[in-house]
Amino acid sequence: MATIHVDGQRYDVDGADNLLDACLSLGLDVPYFCWHPAMGSVGACRQCAVKQFKDEDDTRGKLVMSCMTPASDGSWISIDDDEAREFRASVVEWLMINHPHDCPVCEEGGHCHLQDMTVMTGHDRRRYRFRKRTHRNQYLGPFIAHEMNRCITCYRCVRFYRDYAGGTDLGAFGANDNIYFGRHQEGVLESPFAGNLTEVCPTGVFTDQTHSERYTRKWDLQFAPSLCHQCAVGCNISPGERYGDIRRIENRYHGEVNRYFLCDRGRFGYGYVNRDDRPRLPEWRSDRGDERVTLEVDAALDRGADRLRSARRVIGIGSPRASLESNHQLRALVGEGNFSTGIAAAEQRLLARMQTLNRECGLPTPTLRDVEHHDAVLILGEDLIASAARVALAVRQAAQARREALAAERGIPAWNDAAVRTLGQDRYHPVFIAYPTPTELDDIAEAGWTLAPDDIARLGFAVAHEIDPGAPAVDHLDAATREAARDIAARLLAAERPLVISGGSLGSEAIVEAAGNVARALARRARRGSLMLVRREANSTGLTLMGGAPLEWALDELESRRADAVVVLENDLYQRLPGARIESALEAAETVVVLDHQRTATWERAHLGLPAAAFTEADGTLVSLEGRAQRFFQVFDPAYMRPETRIRESWRWLHVLRADVLRHDVGDIALDAVTLDCARHYPDLAAIVDAAPGADYRVRGLKLAREPQRYSGRTAMRAHISVSEPRAPQDPDSAFTFSMEGYNGFDRPREEVAFAWAPGWNSPQAWNKFTDEVGGHLRAGDPGVRLLAPRPGGYRYTDVIPAAHRAAGDAWQVVRLPRLFGGDETSARAAPIQARADAPVVRLAVDDAARLGVSDGQPLRVAGEHGALVLPVRCEARWPAGTIGVPAGIGPWPAGGEAVSLAVAATQANEEGRA
Repeated sequence: MATIHVDGQRYDVDGADNLLDACLSLGLDVPYFCWHPAMGSVGACRQCAVKQFKDEDDTRGKLVMSCMTPASDGSWISIDDDEAREFRASVVEWLMINHPHDCPVCEEGGHCHLQDMTVMTGHDRRRYRFRKRTHRNQYLGPFIAHEMNRCITCYRCVRFYRDYAGGTDLGAFGANDNIYFGRHQEGVLESPFAGNLTEVCPTGVFTDQTHSERYTRKWDLQFAPSLCHQCAVGCNISPGERYGDIRRIENRYHGEVNRYFLCDRGRFGYGYVNRDDRPRLPEWRSDRGDERVTLEVDAALDRGADRLRSARRVIGIGSPRASLESNHQLRALVGEGNFSTGIAAAEQRLLARMQTLNRECGLPTPTLRDVEHHDAVLILGEDLIASAARVALAVRQAAQARREALAAERGIPAWNDAAVRTLGQDRYHPVFIAYPTPTELDDIAEAGWTLAPDDIARLGFAVAHEIDPGAPAVDHLDAATREAARDIAARLLAAERPLVISGGSLGSEAIVEAAGNVARALARRARRGSLMLVRREANSTGLTLMGGAPLEWALDELESRRADAVVVLENDLYQRLPGARIESALEAAETVVVLDHQRTATWERAHLGLPAAAFTEADGTLVSLEGRAQRFFQVFDPAYMRPETRIRESWRWLHVLRADVLRHDVGDIALDAVTLDCARHYPDLAAIVDAAPGADYRVRGLKLAREPQRYSGRTAMRAHISVSEPRAPQDPDSAFTFSMEGYNGFDRPREEVAFAWAPGWNSPQAWNKFTDEVGGHLRAGDPGVRLLAPRPGGYRYTDVIPAAHRAAGDAWQVVRLPRLFGGDETSARAAPIQARADAPVVRLAVDDAARLGVSDGQPLRVAGEHGALVLPVRCEARWPAGTIGVPAGIGPWPAGGEAVSLAVAATQANEEGRA
């Protein structure tokens, strides 16, 4: 700790911080541009100048840049000193000499850091009257729009893109007062984190192009605290709505998870909730299947209840992309013995095993913040950019943290970014990656191996044995792999905080068991470290904790006529198992009820379809891959702008449907009651009631506002429907109002913050007002509650080790590869994601391609138990022989290694299963 004096006031601060960080953590306002809480200081903009004095008797002092000055004990500074204020005003003036001053049309207007800092410094007159420098903008892809004339040369963009996120195709060009930030030639930004430029940039140089299509100022958007549903990481987001559509998604700060950054799929993959072809009314299909009509709510529920009531047995198929509350209500409707998770059996076994390992391996599951502080990482069977991109960004920071360790040895503070990077150069903490193909983290990896899944597992088992000889040995291991295992084991044992990462992306139980053995070995020998296991979908962890039978069981019950009705919850079954298998089961069912917010192939097979709310229209609880239960809240009421719609939360539909089936009074139902009932039924989920404050939470007697205080136009928004303004929607399910009438300040700490705003701070930098210290945690605590924790004992090694992979003649092992863009069921329906996704290909080893007589780009037919498809070939020198790589999202190909046949396709026109 250190004691500093600011304008005569004494404060205790962290002596390791710089003065800017310390002042902002104290809630004091100091303007800045180039500094960013996650990226440290470079002193490029000179905007954060303050007056520093030798001691309390010094009256002259000197100007210093607060971002480059340590907050040492006994410091005396002044923010309000006249000379400092004049200097800061002059800095803004020269930074804005070439700025177009186009706030009325700039898409950053209203949440622009440059606007905030200009007002804060008092600059309000432009004296420059000469010709301005102008630039030509570039096309940077479907996500980011470019307007270089607004640039103030703070260098934040390239510092984030290149130094923090590891991108290589964005740079600074030119010199002096003619710097250009862009690509060497226009084209799509390659980094999967490029979208963060929209928040990192303090001006409107990089803006959200998906928002541009229907632009709305920040103060006219309605927000709610929400969670990204596109993978299992559990990043916190703030979706903004206007006129019943989601217009953009911004990062919502969480000190233990995503902090300041999101991946591009999470930021831009929301488009499916705005699709025109979404179901918005209940639909009934006759038994003949040749007629589909829309129904009102009561008629739909009556028909559905009559059919379910008359059924001999009803099966419920849940979903790992639906909330815990919705899955619980489905289970309550059909009964515990009739509930399926909707997850294929192979994947469900993997999920159950991962849950056991998280509890019994002896090592804890780290948060994303924890990941950044590990000093050796072993990744088995995961391309983290594709399967859990935000985890990959954290691993990159863990590797780069060696520079900070080297700097600390020489007394260089961690916030002095340029000095730390100059000293560290390309030295990283060790990262080891075993995966079938090169990954985007290979640039920071000390070593990487492109192996078939069984060989990845064997490497992991060998590492465990080298760490602890009590772990089972691997027979017939080649010398190179044994040497690699020894090196990895030595580096993990030497580390202060080793980390093992694996998961189910390749569908290999052996890989997960190998990671578990490594974790157990570290727990026994080193008694330190962490294990992170990556799941596929937003609520895969939560649904595993709830329990239920696999999808195949449900289909068997229907096909064998042991059940004659099925209710499917937010799950396109055709994405999980072969279409023929799904068709057979649904044909056998006399009643098929489907709840979903997308018009999927499963929806088209329903007798009764009930339009479910998407995550932006619903409340519920998800459990992330780290076992953190978190709540997401409804952003808007879909019926307010579209009164003709009958969209309801799935858990609400199921509650009413159950009451109708039982001929009970429906009664009122609210989220808190459903969440509490869910917690009571499943011991592993008992703590979910603490994941967020209940609907009775108030600040100063007020509910929380979803809309900023300047929100405008509400009285005219429905004028095309009726000139009589209805009452604003009421929300009995949460502590939020559908209006600006409520608390939206920062002075009273709260976990759930819908949007970041504070007086004078309209940009995303306003999150600094809500944290206990800059880059720390929310002052009321970070949202959510952890459900998975290690239990004592249980250190039992797995001794079932697969044989080494061997190419088997004409039988090829399928390896399903996750894709960041286009690889999941929902975001793949968003137009920007479709535009960003690479064309699907099958990957093949060069020698195997030569043996088949196929070359790059030539169509290849892949046929197996799960169907057939034709895709162009990509030959890879490092791809493991005897296997083929099939992209996720192209049919229900399993991740467990099905054997298939290959044939060169003469034409793609009439091929079955064509992509």
